[in-house]
This record gives sequence, C-alpha cells and structure tokens, in this order.
Amino acid sequence: MPAGPPDLLRDPNPSHDNVIPFTESVADRQLRVALISHAPPRQCGIATFAGDIVASLGEHVSNIALDVVPICDDADDAPGEGIAILRDDPMSYRAAARAINAAGYDAVWVQHEFGIFGGADGEHLIELTLRIAAPLVVTMHTVLSQPSANQRRIVEHLVARASTIMTMSHHARELLAATYGAGHDRLTVIEHGAPDRDYVAPGEARAARGIESNHVISTFGLLGPGKGIEQVIDALPDIAARFSDVRYRIIGATHPNLRAAEGESYREALKARAAERGVADNIEWIDAFLGNEDLLDELEVCDLYVTPYPGLDQATSGTLSYAVALGKAVISTPFVHARELLADDVGAFFEPGDASALSDAVIALFSRPEELAAMQARAYRRGRQTVWSEFARHAADMLREVAVTPRAGVQSLAEALPVSCGPVIAMSDDTGMLQHARFDVPDRSHGYSIDDNARALMLAARLAAEGADDLAHKAPVYAAFIQDAWNPQTAKFRNFLSFRREWLEAEGSEDAQGRTLCALAETLASSPGGDLAYWARAAYDDALPTARALESPRAMAFAILAASKRLSIEPGHAASRELVQAQCADLARICAAVRRPNWRWFETLLAYDNARLSQALIEGGRRLGRSDLVDSGLDTLEWIAQLQISAKGHFRPIGSDTFDAPGEALPFDQQPLEALAFIESCLAAHEASGAEIWAQRAKLAWNWFFGANDRGIAIVDIDTLRCYDGLTPHGRNHNSGAESILAFTLSHVAMQRAGLTQSERDGGHGRNTAGGALGG
Repeated sequence: MPAGPPDLLRDPNPSHDNVIPFTESVADRQLRVALISHAPPRQCGIATFAGDIVASLGEHVSNIALDVVPICDDADDAPGEGIAILRDDPMSYRAAARAINAAGYDAVWVQHEFGIFGGADGEHLIELTLRIAAPLVVTMHTVLSQPSANQRRIVEHLVARASTIMTMSHHARELLAATYGAGHDRLTVIEHGAPDRDYVAPGEARAARGIESNHVISTFGLLGPGKGIEQVIDALPDIAARFSDVRYRIIGATHPNLRAAEGESYREALKARAAERGVADNIEWIDAFLGNEDLLDELEVCDLYVTPYPGLDQATSGTLSYAVALGKAVISTPFVHARELLADDVGAFFEPGDASALSDAVIALFSRPEELAAMQARAYRRGRQTVWSEFARHAADMLREVAVTPRAGVQSLAEALPVSCGPVIAMSDDTGMLQHARFDVPDRSHGYSIDDNARALMLAARLAAEGADDLAHKAPVYAAFIQDAWNPQTAKFRNFLSFRREWLEAEGSEDAQGRTLCALAETLASSPGGDLAYWARAAYDDALPTARALESPRAMAFAILAASKRLSIEPGHAASRELVQAQCADLARICAAVRRPNWRWFETLLAYDNARLSQALIEGGRRLGRSDLVDSGLDTLEWIAQLQISAKGHFRPIGSDTFDAPGEALPFDQQPLEALAFIESCLAAHEASGAEIWAQRAKLAWNWFFGANDRGIAIVDIDTLRCYDGLTPHGRNHNSGAESILAFTLSHVAMQRAGLTQSERDGGHGRNTAGGALGG
C-alpha cells in the first residue's frame, strides 16, 4: 500500500542517514557492472565512448568488470552471446532487465542519448529501468534546457530511478538540478575521457607523414548536418587569401543512418559548396571511420582544431576532448562543453554562423606562431586532467560508491533487539493511530485509517498474549476506533477518519473488512476471559456475515485467517468453520482458474500483502484437516518466494510499481508491509511442514529491515526501532508512517514468538528502548 506523502520520498539531507554498516567494503571486491549502450563495432560517438570506457577501466582498474549490453537494430545485429537489447522491441528491454537481475550485477550503467533507444524520444528505456534492481547509474550525454513534454517525462523518470547521474559538464549538472529536480547529492561530474599521448609538434607529425602544408586545420567525427562544417568552408576563402597553403582536413565517414537514408548527398553538397567558394583544393576529405590510433595519428598533424557546432546546448563532445588532450589549439563555438573545457584561454571562441569571426580567429593565430604554440601548450596541460586513466579512476570511484553488498549475516545484531512500542505510541493519540508522518512527525492532515488501528490492536493483543503490557493502555483506544468505525446501516466498517473525527466514507474497502476481523479475532484469542475479549467476540460476530460475502481474494484471505484464529480457541464455532470452508474453496478455485505453467498464483497481478493468500490456505487447511489446501498454500508460497529472493540471496519484496504491471514482479518501491506478510506466511509454512527452509526465508525477510536488501541500507533506526516507509531506487523513504512502524513491530513479535530472535531476557545484547520491551 502507498506509505507516506509523495513529496517526501527523497531525503533532502542524506548526510544524516542512520546507515548501519552491514555492507562489506567494495574497495577491494570484484564488481560486475552491466554497461547499456551502443557499442563497437557500431560506428557512432556513443559506441566509441562505450568502447573507450571498457578499455580504460580494463587497463587502469583491476576489480571492476564491465559487461556490455548493446542496443542493436535487429536480431542479426546482436552478438551471439550475452544480453542484448533490440532497439524497437519493448519486450526486449523487459527481457534484458530480467536477465540483468538474474545475473546479480552490482550496478547497471546506462549511456543515455535520446536517439539511441527505441520509442518516441527513446522512451523504451523506461521499460528497462523500471525493472532494474541493482543501483542504476545514468550518464546523460545530452541535457536539454527546453525539453518536450515527453523528453521531460523520460528524464524525470531517470532522475527518480537513478542512484547516480553522471554528466560530463558542470553546466549539465546544474541544468539537471534546476530543470528536472535532480538532487545534487546524486549528481556527479566526470569529464569526457581522452587519449594520453606524448605531445608531438604538428610540424614534426606532418614531416613524418609527408604533408607539405604549414597551416593545417582539422575537424573529425561522423559527418552529418548540425556539425557546422559549412561555416568552416565559408571561412576558408579569407584564410586562404592570407595563407595559400592552408589545408582543412575533414576526418570521418558519413553517419551510417544518414548514409542509409540519403547516401552521400550531404558530403557531395559540402564539396559543391567548397567548389563554389574556390577552396576545393584546400580541403582534404578522409572518408573513413578510423580506429583510435589511426585517428590520433591524423589529428597530430593539425595546428588548429575547429568545433563549429551551431547548437550551444551540446553537453559533451568527445572530439573536442581528444583534440585538447593532443595539445591542439582549438577554435570553437561557445557550446556548453567548450565553455568549460576551453576556459582560461585554453581555446578561442566564435559565434555560430559567423564565418567572418572564424576566419579572423584563425588568421590571428596563424599570424602569431608564438601565441599558437602557447595555446597548444595550455591545451595539452588541460588535457592531462581528462585522459582515460583519470576518467577510469573517477568512474571506478562512482561505481564503488553506488555498489552495495547486501549481507545475509545481519541476524546477529537483529537478534539482540528488544521489541519496542515507543514508535507506535508516538504515532497515537486519544483517537487512535495516525496514518502518516512527515519524517518522524505525525502528519495530522492525513487523519486515521481503520487498517492501521486494526494492526495496532492486533499488536496489542499479541503482546498481551506473550505477557507484555506495553500497549495495554492503548488497546482500548484502538478498540474504540474500530467500534466507532462500525456503520450499522451498511453492516460494514468505515476506513478513513479525518483529524476532526469526521468519517470520510460510508464503508471501507473489502480489505479493511477482512483485516479488521483479523484484529478482533486476535484480541479475542489473546485473553479469552478478559473484558476486551468480550467486546471483541461481540464485534466479531457482528462483522462475520459481511466477511462471508467478501469477493476480493486478499480480503477473503484476511477473513480466513481471522476465522482460523477464532477456531484456534473455539474449534466448535460453526460460523467461523463455515467461512473457512467456503472461502478456502473459493480461493482454491480462483487460483486454479488463473494458474498457468509459469504463473502459480491467485491473481493476474501481484499487489501488496501477497503472501497472505498462501498463508490463508495453509492456516485454513490446517484448521479443516485438509492437506490438499495446505499443499496448495505451500506450493503458491514457494512460487512467490522465488520471485522475492534475489540472485544474491537476499529478500526483495514485490515493489509497489508492480501494482500497475500485470504478470510481473518489479523491484521498487519496497515496503515493510510485504516483508511482514512474507515473514508470517513463512512461519505458518514452517509450522505446517516442518521444513527448515521456511524459517530461513523468514529470516531473509527479517534481515531486509536491517540492510540485507538491494541498497544495503537499514529500513529501521536502531536507536529508536522506528521503521521507515520503505526502500526506493536511490535509498530509503525517510517518512515513517503507521503502516511501516506496525509492519516492523509485528514482524519483530512474530520472529520472537517463533524463537528466531532473542531479547535481553534470553541473554541477548540488546537494550531496552522507549515504550518497553517484549521478552521472547
């Protein structure tokens, strides 16, 4: 169920995290990272960048292994082995995510450019990132200051899912924060990498290559409109009038997509333009996609490198980084990357479309060889900051920072904790338990719900059954809430109550009816002869007819669990037995109707409290002496257990994103309520079958609260035992509402009752906390 106001899902001050160090250090551990990108042998800038990333980390970092997941145009383009994504097939993105999760990668690193992924503006990428469980790193190669509505939607989705977003310019970083709401704590800048070669003077390189011109200008990259080469051609007549031997070397093949659509018409148009201006003989066309070493050889011969891009929003340019690292004097339009890389006179600028300004800048540098040499020296020094070894070092730090190692061995600390009712009491007043909190402060604007007050009464009953009176003074308050929620006109419980004590509807959901019946049965069973139990018996009997008419599978499961609890103390209670018989039969029929070879479940989608459906068949079957129902419950619980145990062996609750994804189990947001349902269901399975695997699985879900999870971060504050509202893709939700507090505390009681934890009274090393403690 949604837990907490959506505006507080991200901690604005993450430095205050109460992070329990349950994760191993990743500094020396081998990390496996899936790199999602265009990749060689594809000929494009993103593919070249991805290849350079793999090569640089492979050469300079010993303990990070990158597996490339390429974006391919079709199946024939895909490699024979490993994971690949077919660009225009949404199902391929989903399949890749499942394969990545199954492989247990430590992080997933996406190279994002709108044009490389399928769908409108590359929206198919969302199909993958929704399903990725490992920490997600996204490199934004383009950050638009004025995105379309769909482009904004995609980027905001990536911002919400990513643990870290990498940009290659500070401007792009600030734009992500200001335009897309990205928190600075999750933004990092790593400059585009570049080759590390000893400086070679252009004259020496030309002599070695037999190039006679003493004034050489270069541009390189895949040829296509939008690169501004027309402006350089227009500037050449004035330059050639002063330096007749000037040579403009245009290095690079036509972009494959352009060539497929138009052939070489664009290149031919540029050649015609040069001929019209009388400078065709001053231009050398190197029509090839060159490997790195060949490319660097070609670049070394130039004196000046020109980046005439007309679009000033371009966040990065690998070609510019290469030129600076080789010590080339650069003249560029003032696009984003150029302004940062060429600052402090590392290069010179001209405005887009101003061929006259470009020719003046070139002539000025060629006319002053000493200034040209000084600019080349400044560029080479600046380039040492961006060489691939530096890039690899920063990238490795980034990947290590997001990678986590969920540990199964957190039980030793968790065992020593006493049950604390302090957080429950802090969220309660004279009316009942408030629903939500802003961080740890109760939020009155959301009022109360019967769901939370039923759980709170259930907790009080279970504590009383164990001889603890921690919530005894609050039990009448929760009972009074339930009593007032009963609407005799509808013979159903209402759910939501405002802080002004005004009921907001005539009747609550079916789930609310079943869950409240559970609380009444628990209260009755906790002390059958007590005053509160007499009230609970009467309220249960009033509500039972409504429960028999429930149709929702989950609500039926709650009713079965309630009636089974009543039968545990009154085996002869005929109405409860009839309910268990009828609704177990209904659940079994529903499951049989929906069941498919790869979908052994009761519904076509997974929602919240999922394991309760299996638990109901187990508990109901035991009360009825029906081994077939118990076996069906165990079988379906085994199926959903497999969905909720990661490749690394830790618990991964069904995420709330799954509620809108029939037939799938998505990893986020992970909520404590699902852990509670799994714990109690596994304990029921352990009691019914005697199989130790169910106790072990209950421990996995218990350890999830303490950091054995997909982000290696505790969902519980150890000092207060206050539980937070779940785990998001980039950390925990720092709100702490009633549902989460109760889910953890009920889990704690269940684990102690099963003998799977210990308290101070059992020789543990825990400490008592506000609100009292329950001994095991």
